[in-house]
Amino acid sequence: MRTRTFALTAAATSAACGAALLGPAALPATADVVVPETPPDTRVGPAPGGLADAPVTAEELLAEVRSCRQVSRGKYRTDANRSKATVPVCSTTDAVFWKADMDIDCDGRKTKACNTGTDPYFQPQTAFQTSRGKPLDSAALPYVVVPAPGRIWDYRKSGLTGGSVVAVIHKDQVRYAVIGDTGPAGIIGEGSYALAEELSIDPHPTTGGAASGVTYIAFKDSRISPLESRAGAERRGEALAKAFVGR
Repeated sequence: MRTRTFALTAAATSAACGAALLGPAALPATADVVVPETPPDTRVGPAPGGLADAPVTAEELLAEVRSCRQVSRGKYRTDANRSKATVPVCSTTDAVFWKADMDIDCDGRKTKACNTGTDPYFQPQTAFQTSRGKPLDSAALPYVVVPAPGRIWDYRKSGLTGGSVVAVIHKDQVRYAVIGDTGPAGIIGEGSYALAEELSIDPHPTTGGAASGVTYIAFKDSRISPLESRAGAERRGEALAKAFVGR
């Protein structure tokens, strides 16, 4: 507050003393007093672009799958030539997950990337089809391969089917895919050509893939339609992931 100065003269001594007795409250209405500004209201919600709107990170998702409540009756091998089974399928209230490698699935629609010339094991069909009844396009659609139902685990009993949404994590990257194909009943850890590309993994069907370090989180009862909608999987996946990490 700015302070006013009063010049005292012999003629005004008594008036000045009277004003002093009245105190600051007796200042005239026209006194030049600066009133402090009202502090801004800090009780506001998250600003646009804050944590609530930010994409879910790999770190957030991995924190939710640190411990395993095993739902599979046994464990899976990651490759046909591996004699030891090391990968369990684990369950939470809203999802099942496994941590494995990523082999490249190039089956389905024949393309420049996926055919008998690039993949000696190429098959022209996938376990699940597009909304038009056609095989999926591995080179265009990020999808995950789950083991065919067997004695170890039946994905259908965990609320999963073709088109169920899966968050796939590799290093610090998160991508959303759908369940699009099934593989051998005793092997786990496989994704489409397009999914590998999205995760910066070499997508070549015979020389590519990741030897380890891939986490798959498949959300229960999350089937999207049409199954081949990449945008649909991304939107639903992000919403499911936010709920999964408690945002």
